[in-house]
Amino acid sequence: MLAAGELTGLDNRPEPTQVEPTTPRVLTILSFVLEKLVDRNESIVEVLSHQQQQLDGLSCGGPGQVGKSLNAFHGVRAPSISIGKYLERLYKYTYCSPSCFVVGYVYIDRLMHKHPDSLVVSLSVHRLLITSVMVASKMLDDMHYNNAFYARVGGVSNTELNRLELELLFLLDFGVTVSSRVFESYCLHLEKEMMLNGACQRIERAIAVDDVTEISVEDTQTSSLSSQID
Repeated sequence: MLAAGELTGLDNRPEPTQVEPTTPRVLTILSFVLEKLVDRNESIVEVLSHQQQQLDGLSCGGPGQVGKSLNAFHGVRAPSISIGKYLERLYKYTYCSPSCFVVGYVYIDRLMHKHPDSLVVSLSVHRLLITSVMVASKMLDDMHYNNAFYARVGGVSNTELNRLELELLFLLDFGVTVSSRVFESYCLHLEKEMMLNGACQRIERAIAVDDVTEISVEDTQTSSLSSQID
């Protein structure tokens, strides 16, 4: 039984059924952007915590505290696996398309805009990734594994991942449709972040950009591989 609040079982890896895929560039880019985001947010949390301790000593009201909207994604402690290695693991064993990682990032960014007082930190970033990438795979890929398989890959229990999926959907108000133009704008944003730090890398595009194409759940709901993984 997996312990609640911890990422476990990451060494019990599912056996790949295909030749191991080449790591796409989007994983490197997304890892860099998320690590920078988490580092910044950890600094904010530390400052707010210090301010709160000082004001508690003076019996004064505290400053604006970090919101609790993302608390469902918090673990007991930060996982030892890095963001980059975790992304590589998800890609290696789930065979989701590279575009799923861009769309997963779109979901995380939407969460930050809808709940600006809640921060993505080291305690939550891994669970946000496994949940958002899984939902993105259901939206994008013709074939995808079910929640039980993603839970095994991600090091959480199936029960917890089911709960996190619902939590994500409700926090987004079920806004999981991503137009092709929004997809392209996020690709450009991620690439720009890399360029600003002296690295020029382009994300693999698998979605054609036009005015009407949208990524819609209706196109992929019937193509799950859930019957293959019990």
